[in-house]
Amino acid sequence: MGKKSGTDLKLSENAIKVLEKRYLKKDDDGKPVEAPEDMFRRVAKNIASADSHYGKTPGEVAKTQTEFFEMMTDLDFLPNSPTLMNAGRELQQLSACFVLSIDDSMESIFETIKDTALIHKSGGGTGFSFSRLRGKNSPVRSTGGISSGPVSFMKVFNAATQAVKQGGTRRGANMGILRVDHPDILEFIKCKENDKDITNFNISVAITEDFIAKALKNEEYDLIDPRSKKSFGKLNAKDVWDLVIKMAWQNGEPGIIFIDRINRDNPTPKCGAIESTNPCGEQPLLPYESCNLGSVNLSRMVGPGGIDWNKLGDTVEKAVHFLDNVIDMNAYPLKRISDTTKSNRKIGLGVMGFADMLFMLGVRYDSGDGTALAEKVMKFVLERARAASQKLAVERGAFPNFKESVYDTKGAKPLRNATLTTIAPTGTLSIIANCSSGIEPIFAISYIRNIMDNVKMVEVHPYFREVADKKGFYKPELMNLIAQKGTIRGMQEIPEDVQALFVTAHDIVPDWHIKMQAAFQKYTNNAVSKTVNLPQEATMEDVRAIYMLAYESGCKGATIYRDNSRQEQVLSKPHDASSGDKTERVEIAPVKIIPRPRPNVTVGTTTKIATGCGNLYVTINVDEKGLPFEVFMSMGKAGGCAMSQLEALGRLVSLALRSGIEATAIIEQIRGIRCPSPSWEKGGRIFSCSDAIARVLERRLHGASKTKDLVSVLEKTKVAIEIEPGTGEGLSRPGKQKKGDIVGVCPDCGNALWHTEGCMVCNSCGYSKCG
Repeated sequence: MGKKSGTDLKLSENAIKVLEKRYLKKDDDGKPVEAPEDMFRRVAKNIASADSHYGKTPGEVAKTQTEFFEMMTDLDFLPNSPTLMNAGRELQQLSACFVLSIDDSMESIFETIKDTALIHKSGGGTGFSFSRLRGKNSPVRSTGGISSGPVSFMKVFNAATQAVKQGGTRRGANMGILRVDHPDILEFIKCKENDKDITNFNISVAITEDFIAKALKNEEYDLIDPRSKKSFGKLNAKDVWDLVIKMAWQNGEPGIIFIDRINRDNPTPKCGAIESTNPCGEQPLLPYESCNLGSVNLSRMVGPGGIDWNKLGDTVEKAVHFLDNVIDMNAYPLKRISDTTKSNRKIGLGVMGFADMLFMLGVRYDSGDGTALAEKVMKFVLERARAASQKLAVERGAFPNFKESVYDTKGAKPLRNATLTTIAPTGTLSIIANCSSGIEPIFAISYIRNIMDNVKMVEVHPYFREVADKKGFYKPELMNLIAQKGTIRGMQEIPEDVQALFVTAHDIVPDWHIKMQAAFQKYTNNAVSKTVNLPQEATMEDVRAIYMLAYESGCKGATIYRDNSRQEQVLSKPHDASSGDKTERVEIAPVKIIPRPRPNVTVGTTTKIATGCGNLYVTINVDEKGLPFEVFMSMGKAGGCAMSQLEALGRLVSLALRSGIEATAIIEQIRGIRCPSPSWEKGGRIFSCSDAIARVLERRLHGASKTKDLVSVLEKTKVAIEIEPGTGEGLSRPGKQKKGDIVGVCPDCGNALWHTEGCMVCNSCGYSKCG
């Protein structure tokens, strides 16, 4: 292989940052010991070596290695993140998606928790159906007790995930699914009503066709006892459907999957029914099955004459070869997963950069031409992928369960892979590939990026900049206005045909999101990851219409997100949400919080608590209303690093209290933080000084609530928040586009978390809540 420099790779600044943070091999000090091209070479060499298992000569393997290397370094195709991270390294776990089964016994539940921990440790995400578990308050004959139900066990899985995900470059994530006819379906639908609960899960309701039919007729339907398979009772289908819609409108969850439709497309029904999907919902899998995903960059498939079909077809064939090799090179976390995966050899080839392709071709996203092009492109991808899989089947043999599959009964040519296509989220991959994410529209044409020392720079989508230059309307001040406005709709300075072409997610009527999802689903074996963005003023009836359109148009599921529907928003000064030259960054209004002034006199209590570093004295003062107001810490040692850190922590906790942050929220943030020197205090282990401070605060709150109902006072006392749009650092996003898509702060880099492709992702560092 010829060596490529960083310049030859044409990686954006953000792509390099993401690779350095998450993908490149590091030394013991956390410093990268390989360059991006070294990573691609490592992956290409490792994956190509699978060819030697099928009689290929060293020269042929070397040729394949070069093809794989060039396909990735040209950014024409990228595999899923675990393959880039782990191929050719000690871990060698290459799959992103796993589904596990949970049977109705304590042994099965906790065996699955153990398996989940192993998968998360290796960088994979997991999906589960909890539908086999008996309902809440059902008798347990072996103990004489009663069952606590699926939702309670979801919380156990959630806690285990939280413990495992503290380390590593890729966090584990879960999908929890419950059938709509499960006795606990109402509790499940509402289980994330408080968005602080079950935070490591996406949840979806498995909707049956019988349920949809009865909901439309306002009829009752049967709940089925998972153990007896008999009717457990009845609910009104419309009432349950209304509750699903209400909760999705309220905070984006639950999503829905059409489980009967998914199983009609199950290629190996004799091997079992599909009960669950991976965390983002695009990959239905059998229990203990995994899938390897990858995406073709459509923005690289456009030439002077339009779509370069030859290049696209060639890339698809090489990508199928690549993904089939991944199956053989994968070090699966469990033997059962290895056996099931190799029996069906499912792959999921998808696309990214679709919005960029539309811009280049002059085709509007929300149009019949847009959906027609989606169908044409995805049909071509599926046909070429099928041809490549058939070719591999001739050379290597069909997947072992082919005789048990629907393909054999239909007389189809043998295939190497039971499934071929999936439209997966590409949040981080699209940063590396410098293209728009998946099949989503872009979120902004222009955005303001903070560089350093309060220096701001307006960045513009490169193809929009090219069009603006060509048509003569490019002006820096206009680009800045676009960044502030959030859309180019109605701007007289911009030609109408350009306004029509360069639409963003919130310019698009929600129906078109579903129409585009359906267009891709038509030629996708598995499913499509897509978020339907709704304005804040959208009603529950709008959500109902979206879900019904998804059902009627052949989608396998649907996820909606309504602006500002998440309770957790960015409370601190917003950060740069940059994510590469083509990944969208927009601005939200900065918030200025004015702390309460300090009274002349405060009173409080001092608590002594033992830590691993010595006795810590925590003083909590309250104001004239009895509210916790400031915190001081002392360890009986003057100076030193530990004391300076305690002083800093005390100042920050005090500032938070004076700024109206509830003490319970502060406790939640600092409790449980661990240091190398834990200690044991009466009442439990003290993990660190921060943990000790949290425990003292907690005791103080508990004691105060007995006398003055302090918690209630805190809840009722609000500090004025002064909003100063357009001032200060950070990002500002006035106008039509609101901050609703921003759903929190990235735990890794502090930038904004965005709700896209059914998940929460950081467009700056590549963090994804879904793994």
